[in-house]
Amino acid sequence: MRADVKPGTTFPDYQLPDQTGQPRRLSEIQVGDPMIIVLAREAYSAKDQRQHEGLVQLWSEMKPGVGYCQMVTITTSDPQETYNYRSGVNAEWPFLSDPGRIVQRDLDIAEYTDPAHNQMVPHTIVCAPGLVIYKIYNGYWFFGRPTVEELRMDLRAVLTQCHWDWDLSDLRVRAAWERGDTDRFYPPELGWPQEVSGRPRS
Repeated sequence: MRADVKPGTTFPDYQLPDQTGQPRRLSEIQVGDPMIIVLAREAYSAKDQRQHEGLVQLWSEMKPGVGYCQMVTITTSDPQETYNYRSGVNAEWPFLSDPGRIVQRDLDIAEYTDPAHNQMVPHTIVCAPGLVIYKIYNGYWFFGRPTVEELRMDLRAVLTQCHWDWDLSDLRVRAAWERGDTDRFYPPELGWPQEVSGRPRS
């Protein structure tokens, strides 16, 4: 991973076709949520298959309506193979296709020990809103990849920073509700809190 891509910096906002061939930009997928970015090999990798089995379990807790987080997987497969990969692991989140190795070259993560497949070294990146990197896991060796529980802890840490109403026992939060500032609270029917949407709080 190139030296300037590290916790505290902004992850590149790549635009790639998803499993249906539709161009998708990472920032558009993230909206204002925390997001996990999975840089994967292809479906042939048993390690990637096993990691995604765990991520399918985690997604049921992350998805909008439950945990209000996002996830995206980027592979070096073409769109059809990417579609099959996503279907094969029963994933519901977007899979992006990068057969041209744009991400691999830009991040300097070519897996040079496997010249036959020209893969990228698998990484898992946890991002705060705005694609701000919170943590990077290098998954060349399988146990370098995060467990589901580690990702839960990372998401908790990010969520406590980006949701001002995380603790309803906070007297300032209660006072805001009692003043009628309900649009600052998270429930979707009331709108995003202003910190998450990028607008300053009133």
